[in-house]
Order: sequence, then structure tokens, then C-alpha cells
Amino acid sequence: MVNRLKRFLNGPQGRQARARAERMARDPRTQAKVRGLLARFRGGGRKHH
Repeated sequence: MVNRLKRFLNGPQGRQARARAERMARDPRTQAKVRGLLARFRGGGRKHH
């Protein structure tokens, strides 16, 4: 399983997926969504100001 994942990540499709993930990580809207999900998982979903 791990070897298959390594092969995927080192191949062209894996590089494209990694580049797409990096672009999404830089997007402020994506960051806000992730923060919202993490807040929900941490127990609350309350907005902390």
C-alpha cells in the first residue's frame, strides 16, 4: 500500500495532485474552510474572536 502511494506521488499524476493541493492551500477561501472544519472537530464550531 505504501509503495503504491509512493509510486503515485512520484509519477506525473501525483505531481499534478500535489501542485493542485499546494495551490488550494494558498487560497484564503480554502484556508477558511479548513479552519471551520477543524473548529468543528475540536468541539464546538463556535467562532473564536
